[in-house]
Amino acid sequence: MESQLKPVLLNLLAAFVGAIGQYLYKVGAKKISSESYINWEIVIGAILFCAVMVLFIWAYKIGGNISVTYPVYSLTFLFGMGLGIVVDKELWNVTQFVGAGMIIAGIFVVVQFAPK
Repeated sequence: MESQLKPVLLNLLAAFVGAIGQYLYKVGAKKISSESYINWEIVIGAILFCAVMVLFIWAYKIGGNISVTYPVYSLTFLFGMGLGIVVDKELWNVTQFVGAGMIIAGIFVVVQFAPK
């Protein structure tokens, strides 16, 4: 089996790009009106999600195993949570961070103990 390092890193990048796209959707959604359902934030968000798909395809093209690489994309939830907390000053609690730690631990187990 080929090394999963590069495909995992590509999915990590995809997770970050996807979180930014999701954040732009949130910002753009606040600007939607009855006259306009589209704005630059939504357009850029959609472009970023297309970039995420390109990164997925690239990861699989170079030998990424979906059972190893795709779970890494779940970090997009944590990146999104971070954007909400840091940029939008959303409220958070310890339970959220415990859950985030569980996601990180799960990803570590999946990637670390994948068949070599």
